[in-house]
Amino acid sequence: MAFTIHTDHLIVGSGIAGLMLAHKLGQNHKVVIIAKESLSENNSSYAQGGIASVLSPEDSFEKHIEDTLEAGAGLCHRDIVQAVVEAGPAAIKELISLGVDFTRGKGGPGNQPYHLTLEGGHSERRIIHADDLTGAEVVRALIVAIRSNPNITIYENMFAIDLLTSDKASPIFSKNFCLGAYAYHRDSREIYEIRSSATHLCAGGHGKVYLYTSNPDVATGDGLAMGWRAGCRVANLEFMQFHPTCLYSQKEKTFLISEAVRGEGAILKTSDGRAFMQNYHPLESLAPRDIVARAIDSEIKKSNVPYVYLDARAIGIEKIKARFPNIYRVCLSQGIDMSKDMIPVVPAAHFSCGGLVTDGEGRTSITNLFAIGEVACTGLHGANRLASNSLLEALVFAGRVADHIAEHGLEEAPSLPNVPWRSTGSIEPDELVVLTHTWDEIRRMMWNYVGIVRSDKRLQRAYAKIVAIRQELETFYWENQIDVSLLEVRNLADVAFLTIRCALKRKESRGIHYTIDYPHSDETTTPIDTVIW
Repeated sequence: MAFTIHTDHLIVGSGIAGLMLAHKLGQNHKVVIIAKESLSENNSSYAQGGIASVLSPEDSFEKHIEDTLEAGAGLCHRDIVQAVVEAGPAAIKELISLGVDFTRGKGGPGNQPYHLTLEGGHSERRIIHADDLTGAEVVRALIVAIRSNPNITIYENMFAIDLLTSDKASPIFSKNFCLGAYAYHRDSREIYEIRSSATHLCAGGHGKVYLYTSNPDVATGDGLAMGWRAGCRVANLEFMQFHPTCLYSQKEKTFLISEAVRGEGAILKTSDGRAFMQNYHPLESLAPRDIVARAIDSEIKKSNVPYVYLDARAIGIEKIKARFPNIYRVCLSQGIDMSKDMIPVVPAAHFSCGGLVTDGEGRTSITNLFAIGEVACTGLHGANRLASNSLLEALVFAGRVADHIAEHGLEEAPSLPNVPWRSTGSIEPDELVVLTHTWDEIRRMMWNYVGIVRSDKRLQRAYAKIVAIRQELETFYWENQIDVSLLEVRNLADVAFLTIRCALKRKESRGIHYTIDYPHSDETTTPIDTVIW
């Protein structure tokens, strides 16, 4: 049995993009926001470093724009970069008005009242932060704001299954409209048909498609897979950014050592204590992330030791405790004193620069379907995201979507009756060991064949494997009752399939995507996005 909910706006995902959008749309519209688990369990909550924005008189929009374009390796859309960068200060001001407690500075650059830090690829200190738990602090303040708004209804433990579109209901219209989504309530195990005038995918990334990742368990690419299955265009999924410094530990498998630690003076070293980044880039340990990740990968393979070290001892105990209290605490829990010991680190899948293709107002190729945040490909990040531009993008595009709707409204969708949920099989999914095995198989395959360094042979092998896996999962999906594990593995398989297809299409190395068969960028033609649908 399916239950029906009607609303003006459905927001899928409760990260910073979804929460800020709910806050803005909820001023004048009825909003339903669904969270896969709790409202605060999302990638945004784990963001340590901060938000990049021009807040110092020593900085400029042009510097931030050029840093973003440089990191993006020729694929950034300059108009989008400029729009996002120039909207940054206003976005930060709005967060402060909502009660976000950013770390105060001691004067700061140009007598700036908030502390600004430096991260890789930035030419100036422009990262505003809340200690080393920026994402959690912003999420906290936004949750307070939306919980106090009677126009916003929150459903936690609600897993979006698939989008409801007009071509599924009655394929006679010239346009494909999004009419809402089907969702599975994890507690009651009931299906909901949520009908909405507009649907907004803010469901985050898909780092769990890789064996080693900084992402939490919820990051299984649900929004990306749903959008693609509904007919959205997808772009640039070959550009999965690997964060260079994830703590190497058996207990803390997804804990990042923020890039800001390197910004404050930490140095990458081999297992025998030798600094090595000077051999790879003039900025050494503060080089762009793709270069640092490949350098670490190379040093690990040469040494046959599964990690390198980050040496933060020169920062000093007082500054470490004041600037990185959470990182210091977690490292201590692992027997590592940052002020005395070097930290073992390894690269891990962190952020996707590709996603569902949108325009400058967050619109996808399906009418009245929007995408914001990591699930979207807006043109901001190009072939490699500049550090701390992701939270900025989420905030700015939430505003752009809300402003566009306020000014232009929505296209009127066809009036269609409720579309009953097409039930999957009646068999209880008691063979969960099969799903666990498939999940592990996908993640190891992606790490080994579609990781930091790639080749055509590896990609073709991965493609053959994922085609077979998806065929098996499709049968399993329609024979068994809905279960969260089944939905997640299905989405991960779709995301892996799309990532491999994008990687096979790019016959060059550019930004994050590095292949030994084409080790250089193709400078004979204008760089283009990899678009599939």
